[in-house]
Amino acid sequence: MIELKNLKKTYKQAQIVAVDIQQLFIPRSEITCLIGPSGCGKTSTLKMINRLIEPDEGFIEMNGVKSQDCSSVEWRRKIGYVIQKVGLFPHLTVSENISLLSRVLKRSEDFILERTTELLNLVGLDSHKYKNRYPIQLSGGEQQRVGIARALMEDPPLLLMDEPFGALDPITGSHLINEFIKLNQKLKKTILIVTHDISSAFKMGDKIVLMRKGSIVQEGTKKDFKNKAVNQFVRDFLNE
Repeated sequence: MIELKNLKKTYKQAQIVAVDIQQLFIPRSEITCLIGPSGCGKTSTLKMINRLIEPDEGFIEMNGVKSQDCSSVEWRRKIGYVIQKVGLFPHLTVSENISLLSRVLKRSEDFILERTTELLNLVGLDSHKYKNRYPIQLSGGEQQRVGIARALMEDPPLLLMDEPFGALDPITGSHLINEFIKLNQKLKKTILIVTHDISSAFKMGDKIVLMRKGSIVQEGTKKDFKNKAVNQFVRDFLNE
């Protein structure tokens, strides 16, 4: 389980409080969706969890270990990270992109071959067909699948995803979301997804967290939001 406690981040030059979260639990083996309008602090929260930026106050704890009690490199190796534009290295093959962290960690070639083959098949890409292709030879949906496989290479306990399906056309995005839900029914990973799309959040999320101006307005299930919206902002956001 992941816990955020008294987490605050202020961008002093702009005099903006980007994040001010008193407490947030991200349940183990579930998909939590972080939603809200642009500039509400979703991505800043994700970046603090991954220690791409550090909080001014508060702490993040994962499975009993606080982020500040270990190095940022050690912390990040426990986390898979998937971004909207995937970020595959164009000069590396699909197999090389997926196995990049394992090579840094000096895993054996037997392990790398077996794991990349397993992951490609897991995300619905035939390993013999795709392993030696380059990113430019893939569709957007295929690139996103490779990005997910890369994030899973070292079997991290936590997977962070920042608008992972937002750049895809609606049909491809909807199909990949369905496949992703089925995939996590097998993997049972703890996943935090940032999305601006309320319908996608309701489709994917076991838990939904709505933010506004850096703070949490409401959290709960799809049913909670539909039946127990806490204020007019929540009702307006649901009806957008």
